[in-house]
Amino acid sequence: MDPELLTLIATRHMPFGKYKGMLIADLPQAYLVWFARKGFPPGETGRLLALTLELKHNGLIHLVNPLRKQ
Repeated sequence: MDPELLTLIATRHMPFGKYKGMLIADLPQAYLVWFARKGFPPGETGRLLALTLELKHNGLIHLVNPLRKQ
């Protein structure tokens, strides 16, 4: 797993939609599952959302906590 992607999940904000402005790491799992069913957006945002869902699903989202900006 690319550590840079974990840093992006911990610091990047959702650029659009219902949760615009929320950190990607903090998005509700149900929202990420909805994207999985409908299709993740193209590009980096979609990759970050998919990885966040995988981390949450497997109980590993805590790995991004040390990477959050204070």
